[in-house]
Amino acid sequence: MSNQLIIGAHVSLSAPDYFVGSVKDMLSYGANTMMFYTGAPQNSKRMPLDIMKIDEGKALLDEHNINPEHLIVHAPYIINIGNTIKPDLFDVSLKFLRDEMTRVAEFGAKVLVLHPGAHVGAGVEEASKQIITGINEILRTDQTGTIIALETMAGKGTEVGRNFEEIAQLIAGIERKEQIGVCLDTCHINDAGYDVHQVDAVLAEFDRIIGLKYLKVIHINDSKNDVGAHKDRHDNLGYGTIGFATLVKYFHHPLLTGIPKILETPWFNDRPPYKKEISMVKKQRFEPNWRENL
Repeated sequence: MSNQLIIGAHVSLSAPDYFVGSVKDMLSYGANTMMFYTGAPQNSKRMPLDIMKIDEGKALLDEHNINPEHLIVHAPYIINIGNTIKPDLFDVSLKFLRDEMTRVAEFGAKVLVLHPGAHVGAGVEEASKQIITGINEILRTDQTGTIIALETMAGKGTEVGRNFEEIAQLIAGIERKEQIGVCLDTCHINDAGYDVHQVDAVLAEFDRIIGLKYLKVIHINDSKNDVGAHKDRHDNLGYGTIGFATLVKYFHHPLLTGIPKILETPWFNDRPPYKKEISMVKKQRFEPNWRENL
């Protein structure tokens, strides 16, 4: 495991530069990783890979000594393999997720972050069984080696994965353990009811219930909400209820060394905040009013 701080942000993958443009954005932020969707998250339309300038992007990564396996892809949120109410939607989600894993591999990435799913009224137990069935079906025939990282959720609506126990139950039922992981989101666990300020205690509980060996990526975001609000509204570092002093501990915690850490904080005045946020994290020093001075 690398001792390097692997830090980046959510970037777009858009025409005309596609992947090489995403890498350029990442480098402009002073980052050495990034997270992206391979297409619009709200629909299943996907552009062909051969126009996405993947080779150019990989060459730029190589030029800057960045391991493409540190890059993170996020599955579109229209996927819901927890749906037992509409079998057709489950089947479509399964096919789409399988296709996404193939696309992840083409970019050279290794980890695909997935919202576990929503039970849409059927209950957590039924949805969990369905999620396990779906992931097992995909992984039995997968040739890409892509790791599916189940994201910890805030608990809004009928989301599954609102606590460590629900994530652990999913992992327990998945056969190919080497291809399953977890994405921990600080905003989400705050909104789900965890005391994120007790960093050591949170990590100890995660390790006891899930196992730190499964932790593949961390989304580090401030929250607009109080603990337990179940709302999932991200804020910029130091502007939310969690605060910079706590969040910077997650970036630099020795137990989390070598795990990619991704910012999903909101733009401010139509400007990305990531260069400034990453700079402050590296220096471990908060600058008051930084957002207003972007």
